[in-house]
Amino acid sequence: MLELLIFVGGLLVLMIIGLPVVVAIGITSFVALAVTSASGLPVELMSLRMVQTLNNFTLLAIPLFILAANIMNTGSTTTRIFDFATALVGFTRGGLGHANVVASSIFATMSGTAVADAAGLGSIEIKAMKERGYDLGYATGVTAASSVIGPILPPSIALVVYGWLANVSIGALFMAGLLPGILMALLLMSMTLVMSRRVVMPAPTPFDAGEVLRSGRRAILPLMMPAIIVGGIWTGFFTPTEAGAVASLYAIVLGGLVYRDLSLKDLYHAFRRTLMFSVAILVIIAVSSFYGWILVRIGIPQALAAQVAGIDMPTVMLLLAFALFFLLIGCFMSVVESILIFTPIVVPAALAAGLDPIHFGIVMVITLSVGVITPPFGNVLFLMVGITRLRYSQVVMSVLPFLVPILATILILIATPPVATWLPEVLGY
Repeated sequence: MLELLIFVGGLLVLMIIGLPVVVAIGITSFVALAVTSASGLPVELMSLRMVQTLNNFTLLAIPLFILAANIMNTGSTTTRIFDFATALVGFTRGGLGHANVVASSIFATMSGTAVADAAGLGSIEIKAMKERGYDLGYATGVTAASSVIGPILPPSIALVVYGWLANVSIGALFMAGLLPGILMALLLMSMTLVMSRRVVMPAPTPFDAGEVLRSGRRAILPLMMPAIIVGGIWTGFFTPTEAGAVASLYAIVLGGLVYRDLSLKDLYHAFRRTLMFSVAILVIIAVSSFYGWILVRIGIPQALAAQVAGIDMPTVMLLLAFALFFLLIGCFMSVVESILIFTPIVVPAALAAGLDPIHFGIVMVITLSVGVITPPFGNVLFLMVGITRLRYSQVVMSVLPFLVPILATILILIATPPVATWLPEVLGY
């Protein structure tokens, strides 16, 4: 009981009083090391475990995919993707709303995070929709909601971290995220169609096959990146980590040599942004790994697993309970931070209850990702405030209708595990 109070209660108290997450986790771990049943261990073990954690080839995928996304956000690459998506579906009712979702889905296969998606395409999408006469609130809502697809489709940084912690094939997780990501995109487009009958929108532009071909030719090289990443991992030509290196190199060649809109100064800033973001994530990973290690050593996950295994409850209801818990946690913590803290605790319990670790991982990542567009700490909400100059409350209200298709995706995924597990099984993972 004392151990659980320190690990959970202490961490929550430190976060409530305003300490940064990494500091709160570090202090909690240090106190736990000093006063729990692990108190016989030397204090120096904390730094040694942190360094050992980062000496991991799998984690190298994180800065590499962040770098690829930062480079793609520089120059004309994102504009080419959005122009192609607009030509492809812009003729439908609520056309630019559909184009918004399609473009975000495409960019998600390059960025791996919701914030990178919203930051890279958000200003372009909202500017285009505003100029065409779309309601600014509607444009803000669909832009923010479509960014949730980012952590689901490969190469998802959240899935990399989950796979590393849960000892699950990252390639299998990448393949498992494809169908749920496509399902969410389709449901978001369905909601866009519904809202197009309730919100005043400009008339759709006529379909122009010539424009589809022209914009397709301009976007063909960026569109090849998802095929290279997914195809290379699927065929075994390279690992998910190596895919990050290939994606970064491809983005540099594309912007610097092909389109010639990536200068050395731009490249420097892309590396600088990548370094700052990667250091923040990796420091959290290092501290959180020690937190998880002490948890396991004390036996909290094992005790929780035993308790869950003894519960007489259908697995669907248990997974729904986990999903509700993750939705709540996502409102207060980032996706990666939540995965780092809770994976060592909940995965043993999920396995003891007979849940598939791949299916469970996809549900966990999707439900935690909803937190980027929910108050009080949704990162994408604050990003939308900066882009649109709307009040925070206005941004929140504009996003609310789009929570319906996102939550529907989660419910379908919970009730139908093959949505996540079928593709990895077919591909032999």
